[in-house]
Amino acid sequence: MAGIRLICALLLALVSGPGLAQAEDAPRVPGSWAEISLSFAPLVKEAAPAVVNIYARRVVQARRSPFDGDPFFGGLFRDFGAPRPRVQNSLGSGVIVSADGFVVSNYHVVGQADDIRVVLNDRREYQARVLIGDEEADLAILKVDAEDMPFLPLRDSDTVEVGELVLAIGNPFGVGQTVSSGIVSGLARSGTATGTGRGYFIQTDAPINPGNSGGALIDVAGRMIGINTSILTRSGGSNGIGFAIPAALVAQFLEQARSGKTVFERPWAGATGQPVDADLSDGLGLLRPEGVIITALHPASPLAAAGIAVGDVVVEVAGKPVNTPAEMLFRMSVQGLGKTVEMAYLRNGDVLRSSVALIAPPDDPPSERRVLGERDILVGLEIARINPAVSNDLGLPLTKDGIVVLQPGPLGRRVGLQTGDVIRRVNRFVIQSPADVGPALRQAAPNVQIEAERDGQRLILRFRA
Repeated sequence: MAGIRLICALLLALVSGPGLAQAEDAPRVPGSWAEISLSFAPLVKEAAPAVVNIYARRVVQARRSPFDGDPFFGGLFRDFGAPRPRVQNSLGSGVIVSADGFVVSNYHVVGQADDIRVVLNDRREYQARVLIGDEEADLAILKVDAEDMPFLPLRDSDTVEVGELVLAIGNPFGVGQTVSSGIVSGLARSGTATGTGRGYFIQTDAPINPGNSGGALIDVAGRMIGINTSILTRSGGSNGIGFAIPAALVAQFLEQARSGKTVFERPWAGATGQPVDADLSDGLGLLRPEGVIITALHPASPLAAAGIAVGDVVVEVAGKPVNTPAEMLFRMSVQGLGKTVEMAYLRNGDVLRSSVALIAPPDDPPSERRVLGERDILVGLEIARINPAVSNDLGLPLTKDGIVVLQPGPLGRRVGLQTGDVIRRVNRFVIQSPADVGPALRQAAPNVQIEAERDGQRLILRFRA
């Protein structure tokens, strides 16, 4: 022990020599044996009660009868290949973010569950229900009926810096609550860089293993800066590249859940764009690659209404730099609907600024959603007119128009229709509105031919009705 103290004293003498004095608040080596003995234990003791284990249960049908929904053979073979219920269980983590029982977790942990139990580290258990779940963001807000719950305060994730010490708290592999430490190793991770193809993340080297999903990434002050969600791995284990959803987006989810929303509403840009790489930068005459170049705009786009045009390069949203479409959408989403955000963009070498309204995708022209009934040929087929709201829900291109399949129904699925197919013709009848589909199918019977479009490719489906 005396030898270790002597080594520490020599190190302190070396670093505190003339010319190497550091400012009071600058990073420095430990100044005493007490500082060397510091640990994260007090921080963990304070934060851990707000991180919970989540047990989710879902009942699914393991098999479907090949005659399910068939109007002719369904009755005769009612018991043939009857669906048998099967229970799927998932295990993950969550974080209590308010004293009145709001809990945040990942959508992939709880989004499809029929029964959810939240277990605190003091072994108290509560039933929970999902208020908002969003698969694209991989976030869900749960509610338990309890008061005076331990919770973690949210930190503004825009203030997080690379190199900060962080702790990841969760329930990996179901072994119980565990804590791992690391640093923030990257910011503004999005798209294919994360291995997920979506989202906007904080990167950390704190180990995140299966079951840690939905757990907390906290700073040394005990504030939550993100929700652990995924790892980038080739072996299945943690390789020191983990990703967390920033607390700024969690705060927006929580705000919408408190206001009674059941679906997360994100602003609609009505635009497509791509990152500016070195080649584009040279062609545009930019000093360096930066921003997102706008490649298409919907006529109703709020960006177009603000004066932004195709070919402009958006470099800032709400005062923060953006370099990918995912980052741009994130910056808009954390502001919330009904507000305005300032965007800075480049045009012909000039920096311009505009205030852009954050609006939901408009349901205009009206979608006229319709479900075919029992007297129609393809009972259960749900169709709608394509508009910005429908395109946004289905991920269709901005320029797409026509009548789209929302749900094919059991018979539509059998003849080959899929969600997102655009129906152009039924036999010789041109489909111009959802109301045309049912009558056109009846008139075409018994030999029906549907001309549709899928992923830009023409599709012909023939069947006997």
